Amino acid sequence: MEKDIRMENTFQMVAKTFKGLEEVLRDELIALGAQNVEIGQRMVSFEGGLEMLYKANLCCRTALRILKPIVKFTASNPDELYDEVRDIEWEKYMGVDSTFSIDSTVNSADFTHSKFVTYRVKDGIADHFTDLYGRRPSIRLTGADLMLNVHIFENRVTISLDSSGEPLNQRGYRIESTKAPLNEVLAAGIIMKTGWRGDSNFVDPMCGSGTFLVEAALIAANINPGIYRDSFAFERWDNFDRELFESLYNDDSGEREFKFRIFGGDIDPEAVAIARANIKRARVDGMVELVCKPFEEWETAPESGILITNPPYGERLKSDDILDMYRRIGTELKQVFKGYHAWILGYEDEHFTSIGLKPSVKFPILNGALECSLREYVLFDGKYNEFKAEGGSVRNEEFDRGDRTKVKHLSDREWERETRKFSDNKDRGERPERKRFERRRDDDRKDFRRDDRKDFRRDDRKDFRRDDRKDFRRDDRKDFRRDDRKDFRRDDRKDFRRDDRKDFRRDDRKDFHRDDRKDFRRDDRKDFRRDDRKDFRRDDRRDDRRDDRKDFRREYKPRFGDGRQETEQRHKAPRRDETGTYKIFNNGPTLPESSATVFSAVPIRSRRSFLQKIRDKHAGENEIKEQEG
Repeated sequence: MEKDIRMENTFQMVAKTFKGLEEVLRDELIALGAQNVEIGQRMVSFEGGLEMLYKANLCCRTALRILKPIVKFTASNPDELYDEVRDIEWEKYMGVDSTFSIDSTVNSADFTHSKFVTYRVKDGIADHFTDLYGRRPSIRLTGADLMLNVHIFENRVTISLDSSGEPLNQRGYRIESTKAPLNEVLAAGIIMKTGWRGDSNFVDPMCGSGTFLVEAALIAANINPGIYRDSFAFERWDNFDRELFESLYNDDSGEREFKFRIFGGDIDPEAVAIARANIKRARVDGMVELVCKPFEEWETAPESGILITNPPYGERLKSDDILDMYRRIGTELKQVFKGYHAWILGYEDEHFTSIGLKPSVKFPILNGALECSLREYVLFDGKYNEFKAEGGSVRNEEFDRGDRTKVKHLSDREWERETRKFSDNKDRGERPERKRFERRRDDDRKDFRRDDRKDFRRDDRKDFRRDDRKDFRRDDRKDFRRDDRKDFRRDDRKDFRRDDRKDFRRDDRKDFHRDDRKDFRRDDRKDFRRDDRKDFRRDDRRDDRRDDRKDFRREYKPRFGDGRQETEQRHKAPRRDETGTYKIFNNGPTLPESSATVFSAVPIRSRRSFLQKIRDKHAGENEIKEQEG
């Protein structure tokens, strides 16, 4: 069947972006000629035709994706989602031999997992084609012919065609990057948020891979960021107008000459080399000057400029080092960059406090998953009172914080009208063909929806309330109380008490006491005490003391590695003889005189000195006895 992706001359589109950049994206779309532009949460909706679709992908600097909604409906559970998806006429958007991919975003209590939503949508599309043709298109994660986006908020479902493919922040000029590079869309949004459009010099002294520098050059020269990309997803659509797209792609009439310079630097030589390669790839190297030096070594600053930088957040530096770095940033700003407006993207409040300057703007912004802050510092020469007396001010009244912009939330009635725009349009308005399609595909399910549910509501529920409940109260409960409970109390419980429990006490327990326990006490324990323990004491322990220990002492030989002659000398310990006199007997192994140097010296010297004291003591006692005798 021939594929058809018909679109009206004007249709609704949605541009996705980061939180905090909605106002910048709105202004971009209005400048491109978009109609009915409205701000939402991290998105901006607008209307236009194919030309507007191509322009939004080519020219928007702060858009992540451009989506084209094709259907909106309400679903309270995965089964309803599957039914609605299966009813969509997908043959208008792709064929059986096509490939498709699905990206789901879910914020709902009824749908708790985005991957499960993806699976149910995939099943609905596959079953739709299987019912018609007996086979189905294939899923492809990358490079699919048709890329779908499913967005669910509470029970409101929007299915859109993704016209961008890869996210638009992937410009195509970045060859390499440093660790944790800044997103291109976020960098462009911050520059445009400051109000800089190329009317002065631009400085980034901590440029990293050069994202701020390249995006500033594209803004200053008004170069479309999409010209570096290899492809867009809408180029694989059947209604792709190649001639129109090429005319927009090659149109450089809006580009302008940049009369100032862009200056960048970094302390890391590798980062400077990567930034230089990316700048050359973007073909803006004629506008950018790069140096490799730390921020505190900048001695002079270009006149009339703006400074925008993203210092490290401290994940690879110690706490003391990162605070000292921010203190040096504040000192350098006050001494070198006088007359500048410095914009710093940071993460921690204590980092900003270490700068030592009062900010004129504090704007919260998300950098990936980090809740960061963008702050402006107005730098002036001299004292603040003198600066104020000359008419200067550190307040920035022109900065658009977006506080007054109200996000429009659709009521239930407005949502119903919105869903009818997609269900009643020409793409889905061919009712006769759709009815034949439903009967041909699934007859049983049709009967279930129309007939079964109506009969259940009218007939079944009425009969249940009048007849069934009355009979249950009068008859069933009375019979249960009189007969069933009386029989249980009299017969069953009495028989259990008399017979079962008496037999257990008399017979079983008496036999156990008399026979089993008496035999155990008389025979087993007596044999154990007489034979086993006596033999153990007399024979085993004597042999251990007499034979084993003597042989051990006599056979012991100290080991020497120098080949010296071993001299043996028995260890002599004093003992009393039969007369009561202390004498020294040979008792112990033979050891060489140099054994004190072989083993640990401290305990052996201690032991010999102790024995010497004993010998001297007993020798003195013997002398006294001899004199008295």
